[in-house]
Amino acid sequence: MFKEFINSLQNYKSIGVFSHVRPDGDCIGSQVALCRWLEANGWTAHAFNDDDVPPNMTWLAEFYPIEKPDEEKVRSLDALIMVDGNMPSRFGVIGNLNNSLALPMFMIDHHPDPEDVFIEAVSVPEASSTCELIYRLYEESGIGLIDEVTAKALYTGIITDTGSLHFDSVTPETVEIVADLLRRGDFKPNEVIEKIYSNRTINQYKLLSRALGTIEMFLDNQVAVMHVTQQMLHETGTSNVDTDGFVSYPLSITGVKVAILFKDLKDEGIKMSLRSRSAVDVNVWARKLGGGGHKKAAGAWHEGPLQKAIRDTIEFGKKLIEKSETPAES
Repeated sequence: MFKEFINSLQNYKSIGVFSHVRPDGDCIGSQVALCRWLEANGWTAHAFNDDDVPPNMTWLAEFYPIEKPDEEKVRSLDALIMVDGNMPSRFGVIGNLNNSLALPMFMIDHHPDPEDVFIEAVSVPEASSTCELIYRLYEESGIGLIDEVTAKALYTGIITDTGSLHFDSVTPETVEIVADLLRRGDFKPNEVIEKIYSNRTINQYKLLSRALGTIEMFLDNQVAVMHVTQQMLHETGTSNVDTDGFVSYPLSITGVKVAILFKDLKDEGIKMSLRSRSAVDVNVWARKLGGGGHKKAAGAWHEGPLQKAIRDTIEFGKKLIEKSETPAES
């Protein structure tokens, strides 16, 4: 899987590893683990992200420093690797900056339909996470290089991108990888899980309480919608980052096929997080709104205002819901 990828990298020395904007556990975990792999194999690696690492992931950045990219730093690089995203526009400033710098770009990702702009691309939409793919990179080129730090980074990405091994992207091989990481890293799951999930503040719960009160049901109660406004954030002393995981609550309602969390980001418009626990492909739904992702989890944007964003999104998804209700022809 990685033979041509590794061979092509041999032409370069200094590599910039970029994770996508608004980073999550999978992109930060894969970024840290990939940088450690590069350093262990003789490359000089630099990790970049436009945005701050989320508070519950800052401990990962202690394993490998993640910097803000600027033109001077990027110009010093020989090549770029983008992880957990398959189009440059998902990576912030580098998407535009590299148009003038013309650095060779590589990619490791598990989202469908990558852009055809990469020298080498490892694209496996069936993989549970990008961290599962980075594990495969180690497996092909030196599994013994996985130490406690790398194991925890990879474990974080797999756990967060699979809903703690709940999603249907999980295969027996995924579980075997998790077991191997626990053995090689010699750590207990709670050492990572508590850092990721057991650090919510009382203000975050106040925000969740208000958000739960906004839940509306659409399309014969098959779609649950929840929203968060700037006023709610202001009154609870929270920020957009504090909504992580909120969409799982409406998704758990009996009979719901798709849940959507709308977040009002003021001048930036409305950000949507779509989740499915049915045959409805929310990647298709999100692409109608200029976004994308996976069949079960995707994101998109709308210029707003909030109620128009909700109406338009429901209208776009109506045919997908109707299609899911139609029995397949035998």
